Amino acid sequence: MDAKEKPQMTSSMPQRRPDCIKCFDALWFCYSPFHQMQNYYRYGEFDNCFGKWGDLVDCLALKTKRAAEAEEILIAREKAKPHIWTFRTVDEASENWWRMYKHLVLMSPPLPGAAQPPPKSDKS
Repeated sequence: MDAKEKPQMTSSMPQRRPDCIKCFDALWFCYSPFHQMQNYYRYGEFDNCFGKWGDLVDCLALKTKRAAEAEEILIAREKAKPHIWTFRTVDEASENWWRMYKHLVLMSPPLPGAAQPPPKSDKS
């Protein structure tokens, strides 16, 4: 291949478009007996697949837009998502932990040798 024949990577090349086949496959799988029974076992109800329909319709709507406009929408959505590694302060982490596991701590008997909370003193 000559240097003239190699495609040049420039900023004018078209951006990647959303792949609606993946959305269609996810919707198709949502209606499969395997997924429906798994969902019924886990949550006690069948999946209505509304989210998958919404994803497919959204993908098809993005396909009808200009490439630059679709790219802006996709970038804005990516920025709006919270980052997976958001850090918490010690106080925020402690409050979240107690909110999630307080019922387990209060219901369980104290372990032998575990530190006990300090006794409350009535100095009124």
